[in-house]
Amino acid sequence: MSAALIWDEIDDDAVRRLRALAMDAVQKVRNGHPGTAMSLAPVAYLLFSQILRHDPSDAKWLGRDRFVLSAGHSSLTLYSQLFLSGYGLTMADLRAFRTWGSCTPGHPEHGHTTGVETTTGPLGQGLSTAVGMAMGARYERGLFDPDAKPGMSPFDHRVWVIASDGDLEEGITSEASSLAGTQGLNNLIVVWDDNHISIEGDTTVAFTENVLDRYAAYHWATHAVDRNPDGSVNIAQLYQAMQSALAEKTRPTFIQVRTTIGWPAPHAQNTAKSHGSALGADEVAATKVVLGLSPDESFAFPDDLVASVQARLNLRVLAARTKWDAGYEAWRAAAPDRAALLDRLRAGELPAGFDAAFPTYEIGSSVATRKASGETINAVAAVMPELWGGSADLAESNNTTIEGGKSFLPTGSKCQDASPYGRIMHFGIREHAMGAILNGISLDRLTRVFGGTFLVFSDYMRGAVRLSALMQTAVTFVWTHDSIGLGEDGPTHQPIEHLWSLRAIPGLSVVRPADANETAAAWHATLSSHRPVGLILTRQNLPTLVAAELARTGVARGGYIIADQPAPSVLLMATGSEVQLALQAHLTLAADGISSRVISMPCLEWFNEQDQAYQDGVLPPSVRARVAVEAGATLGWWRYVGDRGKVIGIDHFGASADQSVLFHEFGITAEAIVAAAKSSLGA
Repeated sequence: MSAALIWDEIDDDAVRRLRALAMDAVQKVRNGHPGTAMSLAPVAYLLFSQILRHDPSDAKWLGRDRFVLSAGHSSLTLYSQLFLSGYGLTMADLRAFRTWGSCTPGHPEHGHTTGVETTTGPLGQGLSTAVGMAMGARYERGLFDPDAKPGMSPFDHRVWVIASDGDLEEGITSEASSLAGTQGLNNLIVVWDDNHISIEGDTTVAFTENVLDRYAAYHWATHAVDRNPDGSVNIAQLYQAMQSALAEKTRPTFIQVRTTIGWPAPHAQNTAKSHGSALGADEVAATKVVLGLSPDESFAFPDDLVASVQARLNLRVLAARTKWDAGYEAWRAAAPDRAALLDRLRAGELPAGFDAAFPTYEIGSSVATRKASGETINAVAAVMPELWGGSADLAESNNTTIEGGKSFLPTGSKCQDASPYGRIMHFGIREHAMGAILNGISLDRLTRVFGGTFLVFSDYMRGAVRLSALMQTAVTFVWTHDSIGLGEDGPTHQPIEHLWSLRAIPGLSVVRPADANETAAAWHATLSSHRPVGLILTRQNLPTLVAAELARTGVARGGYIIADQPAPSVLLMATGSEVQLALQAHLTLAADGISSRVISMPCLEWFNEQDQAYQDGVLPPSVRARVAVEAGATLGWWRYVGDRGKVIGIDHFGASADQSVLFHEFGITAEAIVAAAKSSLGA
C-alpha cells in the first residue's frame, strides 16, 4: 500500500508563490505563457519535492530520474522548480526570463540551462523524446546490469513527462506512445495537463476523443485526477496516481490531471488569453490578493521558505543518494568489466580495435552504398556494444539490421528473437517518432544510435532532425534510396530538394558517399565525433573508385581530390553516384587536351570546417571554370562553382523508369559534364 501524502502550510505557501512567480515573470517581459505555469505549479512542485529522484547538487547524476517538460511553452513551470530546488537558477534569472543572454529562455534548451534534460517547445517532441529516454535506459541496463531484479539495479530510473493538450494533438506523440506501449516501458510516466484551453479557445473545437481510452488502447496504465470544487488540482488524488505509476510493472503510465488554466486569476482563469500573454497589472494584483499575497510585491519568495523547501528535499536526496551509491559501488565491485565499459562510455572514448573494424573494398568492385553501410554497421557492432539502431519498417531496404543482435522488445513479446536488451529497434512506419526517440536515447551520451528510412521520407521526421541539430545529439540518420537512381518507384519516392533542404539545417552534417570505401569512411568519421549526421545512400550498385585509406582521410575533411592533372583548367565536383560520372568526364576531357581535377565532396559541412588553406588547395580560387554535378536540386551549388561555373542536377520531379534511363533522359551524364566543362571554360 502506497504511503499517504504529507502536505502542510510550507507546501501551500510554496505553491502559491510559484503561481505568483509565473505571473510576475511574464508580466515583466510582457510576453510568455503564464496560465499553464500557474495551474501546473502544484503538479511540478509535488513531483520535484516528493516524487522525482534527483540531486540538485549533481544535475548529471547517473541514477537520477529524468524530467521532460513537453509543454515547453510553460517553461516557467520548470525554471521555478530549478530555482526552488537549488539547481543554481536565481531570482535574478527568473527576472531575466525571455531576455537576451539569460539562462531562462522562452522554451527550455538542453545544454543551456542546468537541469534541462532536453530542448522542448515544438509540441509533441518532448513526450516522444522521453520515449527514447525510457528505451535508452532499458538498453543501458542491459549493457551494464542485465541480471539484476526489477528495481534493484543502479541503472533503474524513471522518465517523467508533463504534457499539454497540444502535445497530445500532435501526431508524433501518437506514433511514439503507440510504440511505448508495445515496448512495455514501465519506466515512463506521462502527466497530462488537461486544461481544455488552447490559443483558439476551448479545445473541443478540434480535440474531442477520449484520450484515456486511446492510451489504454496503446497498452498504457491510465489514471484520472479530478479538480477540486474550486477548480484547483486535487493533489491527494495526483499523489496516489503517481504512487500507482511507481508500482507499475509492465506498462507505461498516463495520468490525466484536470486543471484550470490561469487558476486562481479572477478573470483570466480558464481563458485562452491566459495561455499566451501577460495577464496585465490589474489582474496580477487581483490574483495575488486571492492567493493571500501582497499585490505590491513582485518576485517575492522569502529566503526562509526556500530554505525550508530545500532542507526537506535535501533529506530525501541524501537518503536516495546513500542507497544508490551503495548499490552502485557494490555493482562496480561485482562487475569490473561492465564498470570499465561504463567508464569508457562516460569518457566518450572509442573501443580498442575501432579503426581496424571497418571493412575495405577492392577498387573496381560494385556495391550499393546502402549495402556497404549495412556491412560496416555489422563490422563495427562487433567492437562497439553501445551501437544499436533500426529503421521505420525498412530494415531490408536500409540495411540497418545488426545480425544476431535480437529485437529490442519486452519480455513476453511474441517476436521469436525478442530481448528486452536487443540491439535491433523496430519503429514501425513512424519516421517522426523514430527521430525523436533517437534523440532521447542519444541525450545520455552513453550509446550510439542510428535509424533508417528512405531519403524522401526525411520530410516526415524533419522536426526531430532539426532538434537533433539544435541539441547536437549524436544520432546517425541512415537515409537510403538517395535520388532518381532508385528508379521505378517514381517521383513520389525520388528525392529532389531533400539534400539542400537538409543542408540548410544548421549543425547537421549531410554525407553522401561515392562508393563503398567512402561509406565505411563516413561511418568512421561519424562515430569518431559526437554530432548528428545524415548518411545519404544509394539503392543501386556503384563502382568502388577510391582506395580505403584515401577515403578515410578525405571523407573526414568533407571534400578531397580523387583524380588530377597538372595545372587543371576546370574543376569537376560531385557527390555520391555522380562521382563516377565526373571521373568518366575527366578522362574524356583529357583525351580532348583539357586538364581537369575531380573532387569528391561527400560532406559540404565538413569541408566548410576546414581551414582556408585546405579549401583553396582543393578548389584553387584561380581556377574559375567549374562544374558541380549531383542528382538533386542545384540551388546550393552555385556557392562552389562561382560566376563562371555550371551545375548539373535536377530541379523538377522525376519519373518512373529504370535508373539508367532516368539519368540519361534528365541529362545527368558524363557527356553533359564534358559539355558543361567546355562551356565553363569558354564563358
